[in-house]
Amino acid sequence: MPSTPSPLLTTPALPTGPADIKLIVTDMDGTLLDDAKRFPAGLWPTLAELRRRGVLFSPASGRQYATLAEQFGDEGQGMVFIAENGTYVVRDGVELSSDPLDPAVAARLVHAVRHLVAQGVDVGAVVCGKRSAYVERTDEAFLAEVRQYYVRHRIVEDAAAVDDDIIKVALFDFGPAERTTAPALEPFAATHQVVVSGEHWVDVMNRTANKGAALRRLQHELGITPAQTMVFGDYLNDLEMLDAAEWAFAMANAHPEVVRRARYLAPSNNDNGVLRTIAGVLHLPTADA
Repeated sequence: MPSTPSPLLTTPALPTGPADIKLIVTDMDGTLLDDAKRFPAGLWPTLAELRRRGVLFSPASGRQYATLAEQFGDEGQGMVFIAENGTYVVRDGVELSSDPLDPAVAARLVHAVRHLVAQGVDVGAVVCGKRSAYVERTDEAFLAEVRQYYVRHRIVEDAAAVDDDIIKVALFDFGPAERTTAPALEPFAATHQVVVSGEHWVDVMNRTANKGAALRRLQHELGITPAQTMVFGDYLNDLEMLDAAEWAFAMANAHPEVVRRARYLAPSNNDNGVLRTIAGVLHLPTADA
């Protein structure tokens, strides 16, 4: 049986009066999508109503741009996709911004992963380029995880020597990434961002790259203020994004640090929290149908 929906909004109380929202940015996994990776009921009518009101809806994810574009299909027309944790921002196939990684750093990360594997850690690297993602592991268990987030990927003999604009390196750890892979990458943290983006994922990017930096650039280009921006997130790679919006919501299922950093709390991803909160703030028809 379905769970009983959690309260629409929790403390602190939201501001009273009409909300002048121009931009809504949401993380995907653990936020917009439920635990089965499904879109929430009522998403497409909500997107249509937001477009009618002139509100831009923007997915912000560690997922590849090609993956996000495929997921939203024709509904993605006009959307700004903040992909690869903010390192690659695209609208209607046109790049708006990117923050490429030094290929030498990407190569060092691939070698670091090979060293971890030699020590017995069950981990694999995904070298994320603008055109494709690249992996060396060929086992089905690893590739099944890769396919969820990188529909455009290639198996290569040497992921340290790919010919593409590299924007980040993602590591999938079959164990708890926050306790195993992330600490092993501490030497990179002195010069780059090492972000735990999920229970099993760690992303390494330039220090200047994150969802928040990408969002602030977008706000500047569109003339939209933090007071006109609503953001939803659940994990550590969403922290900077939450800082860029006054309407900053952590999901009820969010990492404790995300809950501390956000201004407000939304129902969980399994309770259609994003759409229910949007409906409540903007007085849309209920998203629970």
